[in-house]
Amino acid sequence: MAEEQSGQEKTEEPTARRLQDARKKGDVGKSMEVPSAAVLLLGLLTIYILSGYMLENLLSLLRHYLTNLHSIEIVPSNMVMLATESIRYLGIITGPLMLVIFITALASNYAQVGFLFTTEKITPKYEKIDPIKGLGRIFSMQTVANTIKSIAKLLIVGFVGYYEIMKNIEGLGPLMDQDPYAILVFYARVSFWIFLKSALIIAVLAAIDYAFQRWQFLKKMKMTKQEVKEEAKMTEGDPHVKGRIRSIQMEMARKRMMSEVPKADVIITNPTRLAIALTYDAATMSAPSVIAKGAGIIAKRIKEIARENGIPIVEDKPLARELYKSVEINDQIPDNLFQAVAEVLAFVYGQKKSA
Repeated sequence: MAEEQSGQEKTEEPTARRLQDARKKGDVGKSMEVPSAAVLLLGLLTIYILSGYMLENLLSLLRHYLTNLHSIEIVPSNMVMLATESIRYLGIITGPLMLVIFITALASNYAQVGFLFTTEKITPKYEKIDPIKGLGRIFSMQTVANTIKSIAKLLIVGFVGYYEIMKNIEGLGPLMDQDPYAILVFYARVSFWIFLKSALIIAVLAAIDYAFQRWQFLKKMKMTKQEVKEEAKMTEGDPHVKGRIRSIQMEMARKRMMSEVPKADVIITNPTRLAIALTYDAATMSAPSVIAKGAGIIAKRIKEIARENGIPIVEDKPLARELYKSVEINDQIPDNLFQAVAEVLAFVYGQKKSA
């Protein structure tokens, strides 16, 4: 109860960042049973499909050596050649099976966690050689669970083997009168069904184990409410810091705006609350532009700078409100305000000429 009140209970689902950080360290939810089951099942099916090919090449290898037994000299000078030849024959026989096993092992791991390369798990750490923590790992719940899984698999495979042998035990007697090939076929058939049924059962157990490992991993990755808040601060920034940065940025923008006020041709006010600075150069601009605007204190400062630089200040409440509301800084005035602004500029230019 105390944990709940302090917000320290891990009740929140892990965030994408937490899962990504764990992945970088090699912590992912996967089952070691899945590659084993996949390799066993597909390897067995490959042997079944390629059994004719493998048997034919094996018999060819035996015929080759038995036929040439009288001419093969087992001497040091021939050992490299004989070894190379034997490896080549074995590669031809077992190569397809080894390739399937290799691809299956890679694919089954990729299907669980995608592409992942990290040295975190093999990096030497004191905790890994700490005898006390080592004992803790030996007698941990994970070790107990793995032991139970191994015993369960052993019992299941043993039962399947016993069942298949007892089912075919009546066929053992007649084998005494059969040729070696028939005996080999009988044992191969019984062995195949033992391995196939065992592989299918192990595949089911691997699927269950994968689901359990994913659940356990996500449970371990769960976060407290405080951890979620801290991560949000790290990811999005501390709200106080962000507010301070925003205020600094606004102050800098305000200073830049104020530095443009002396370039204005006229300041339009309402007259106390709003101030909008306009400039117009007929040679380079198609319409007058707003180079500064503000309300309250900022409007007051704009008018002060205008007086210091001798810039005319014109009071026009409707025009000031419309310019402040509809035109952003450094934007040109819209067409619907062009006539009103043109009249103000004409008045200002007229006063300058008369002065």
